Amino acid sequence: MGLLKFIAVGAAIGYGINYITKKGPNGRSILDDITEDAPEWFNKAKTYATEKVEEVVQQARPNSGY
Repeated sequence: MGLLKFIAVGAAIGYGINYITKKGPNGRSILDDITEDAPEWFNKAKTYATEKVEEVVQQARPNSGY
């Protein structure tokens, strides 16, 4: 049973990699789009995390004057 599960997972991973690297009608793959947009997503996540950290710090010290 373990071998069958290993084969099924391997096939699913292989199909997934094939799907995201397959070129579409516009000549680009899903992976191309993801790697192109990654820096923008990173900057948005960094900004969001910074805002949340500052919010938590303000809640932790409401009357300390910092």
